[in-house]
Amino acid sequence: MGVSTGSGESAALWGGRFAGGPADALAALSKSTQFDWRLAPYDIAGSKAHAKVLHRAGLLTDEDLTKMLAGLDELLADVLSGAFLPAEDDEDVHTALERGLLERLGAELGGRLRAGRSRNDQVATLFKSYLRDHGRIISRLVLDQVTTIAEQAEKHLGVAMPGRTHLQHAQPVLLSHHLMAHAWPLIRDLDRLAEWDSRVAADSPYGSGALAGSSLGLDPQFVATELGFTDSSPNSIDGTAARDFVAEFAFITAQVGVDLSRQAEEVIIWATKEFGFVQLDDAYSTGSSIMPQKKNPDIAELARGKAGRLIGNLTGLLATLKAQPLAYNRDLQEDKEPVFDSVDTLEVLLPAFSGMIRTLRFNTERLEELAPQGFSLATDIAEWLVRQKVPFRVAHELAGACVQECEKRGIELWDLSDEDLAAISPSLTPEVRSVLSVEGSVASRNGRGGTAGPRVAEQLAELRGRAAAHARRLA
Repeated sequence: MGVSTGSGESAALWGGRFAGGPADALAALSKSTQFDWRLAPYDIAGSKAHAKVLHRAGLLTDEDLTKMLAGLDELLADVLSGAFLPAEDDEDVHTALERGLLERLGAELGGRLRAGRSRNDQVATLFKSYLRDHGRIISRLVLDQVTTIAEQAEKHLGVAMPGRTHLQHAQPVLLSHHLMAHAWPLIRDLDRLAEWDSRVAADSPYGSGALAGSSLGLDPQFVATELGFTDSSPNSIDGTAARDFVAEFAFITAQVGVDLSRQAEEVIIWATKEFGFVQLDDAYSTGSSIMPQKKNPDIAELARGKAGRLIGNLTGLLATLKAQPLAYNRDLQEDKEPVFDSVDTLEVLLPAFSGMIRTLRFNTERLEELAPQGFSLATDIAEWLVRQKVPFRVAHELAGACVQECEKRGIELWDLSDEDLAAISPSLTPEVRSVLSVEGSVASRNGRGGTAGPRVAEQLAELRGRAAAHARRLA
């Protein structure tokens, strides 16, 4: 297969030693433009940087470079407008774009750009550039969800609710405290995305060639700087073959999905008649085709479902990578679709999810009514006894005895009289009533990270500070 002469006919980038073209079945299997075309702007950016480094190495004249950059700019404009699209027989994004450049510049000048690079180092670099851009987009969307939670927390400062473990009543907590427990994992996801970006930025594979680097005197670090990286790959084999950056990105997106799914599960439960904690906004819920009374938490359910999809993308990618020898293998064509799907999934899910949380209406009376129920103040009795110098083992048993007495009589802990308490233990003096209220219980949890009002207010300020730092990074 020869190189295209500018007639518009497609030519594979690898056909020099072949007497004929690939079988139709091979061509169909190899074709990737149906999913890798989204990388075209990044491929052209890499080509412009590569043209400059060829010029610096004396392989393009000043006039050549000017024409080359103009041709690439024209090609980019046509790609963005839709005037230039991959042809049916273009194998991949690289083949299509070389065809487009040859059509604009002719074979003599257009053909010079391929010197000193391979699809192997091209695709690794432009894939990193694409994921870096979309990592920032996803980060902004995650940050919006953090801000949404913070706004709901600030709006409901001081509102108590039943805290749960094992879905059983445990201890009273503030609603704001509970809501922010969903924000901190997202902050850590933002940290992960920032750390991932920093690692990827320090490893531009351009200049690695097929696997062994280039003999043409090119400067990979110049290309790295041109493309917004901080350094080039220190090892050309690793530069072309490594896809841990894709796997790590897929993990972070899966973790974001899991973090959203956990919050989604609570919204689904809270919106039931039995719980009645929240009411969904009409704009962020759906109805039933047969039951007119229904108001379904579809966004939350879709978030829960899409978390499984994101996990699947990660596990499938890891299975693809697990046994590949060095250096590049064609298996790596399969690295893109899973992570493209993860990007697309989060970029459509996050705005809807944030809208659902932003418009939630909380039934604060219901929350506060249930906060002390289920003997959720029993731990407060035990800890009050500890502060009276009673060993915790004994205190735990006495608090349990209080619960048993209440269960026998069908009453709550605060219904026990002074005589009832004294009969259980002389250590249970009337002063124990200072913690037999939601207000007393919540106020007593005043260590860092606790649910006491002042600590929750401090936590909200800390959360907003961390969010603001990420906002500055992403600005």
